Amino acid sequence: MTNLAQTPLSARLRSLVDTVQHNERTLRRFQNVELRLIGAQDFASFLDTLFRHLPKEFSLTGVTLWLDDRAPMLLELLEPDALDALDQPGLKTSREGGLAAQGLCEAGRPWLGRPIELNEPAHRAFFGKSGMPASAILLPLAAGDTVSGYLCLTSDDPERFGEGMGTDILERFASIVTASLDNVAHRERLKQLGMTDSLTGLANRRYFDERLREELMRAVRYGVPVACLFIDIDSFKRINDTYGHQTGDRALAAVAACVRQQVRLGDTVARYGGEEFAALLQGDRADALTVAERVRLAVERLALQDDHGERIALTVSIGVAARTMTGAPSDAAALCHAIIEEADRAMYLAKRNGRNRIEALVPADDDHASR
Repeated sequence: MTNLAQTPLSARLRSLVDTVQHNERTLRRFQNVELRLIGAQDFASFLDTLFRHLPKEFSLTGVTLWLDDRAPMLLELLEPDALDALDQPGLKTSREGGLAAQGLCEAGRPWLGRPIELNEPAHRAFFGKSGMPASAILLPLAAGDTVSGYLCLTSDDPERFGEGMGTDILERFASIVTASLDNVAHRERLKQLGMTDSLTGLANRRYFDERLREELMRAVRYGVPVACLFIDIDSFKRINDTYGHQTGDRALAAVAACVRQQVRLGDTVARYGGEEFAALLQGDRADALTVAERVRLAVERLALQDDHGERIALTVSIGVAARTMTGAPSDAAALCHAIIEEADRAMYLAKRNGRNRIEALVPADDDHASR
């Protein structure tokens, strides 16, 4: 009697465990693809992950990526000559595709269902002359209110992408694709303009200043907050004098990697000069202070060793400046100077107050300090 009563419950528990394990395996597979996208060093590697690795990993019949060639960071990636050289038929830029996708993804939501139900322009834009897939999902690639493209995944299983299906994991994946695309565009631009610091692999000061100007123009236009961190390695001269310049270079590279790992995808990190780094963040002062503390702790925990295997203690002092921008885009140059100066002064205050700490100066129009 007891066994009969327990059987339905056991079956339900087994089913639940199986579902959880399946979801965990799916998440791990997505994470593997996401790591490849995040680590892509150029546009070709990024596309190879989407068009070759992704369909193989998830048994998809095809992947199509439509990109808006008018998006500022994609203009140089999508020059006709560059597209021809990539030779990727799954990469589309036609206006027809953008209009079709926009019509399907109402209010920025994914569209999913059977492509046979699509009208001729939409089918032509995404599938061309290839065979009709049994089901598909179309995911907007959006950062805020700006859509830079659409990702289309197809299957020969008519039930793979159907109405009522949960799309949370795929929408999260689309956000990673968006951020990784922005990252790749930045890297390509760095190569083209010679704006990379050879020692750390980060952007250099020239590139950071340009990105800051662009980001402040955007922030002014939309009235959104922007933050800047100035990060200086404490007592760096002592490290060079005590352990030599090669060890000093290793310290710079280690701190650079550490800072890069603690900020978000899409944020800009640069070696600003000497032992000083700068980070441009999208967010308010509270967000910036949280990131700054992550950076400070991560550097403090670094296990840099000297030539004898002894640990070298590393710390940083960080200055934070954050503002919600107002005014006109033409004010961007003045705002750049102001936010850099503010972050720099805050960093020197952190030095004076004992090092290995964070300081944030208060703009004149604020009522209280924050640290």
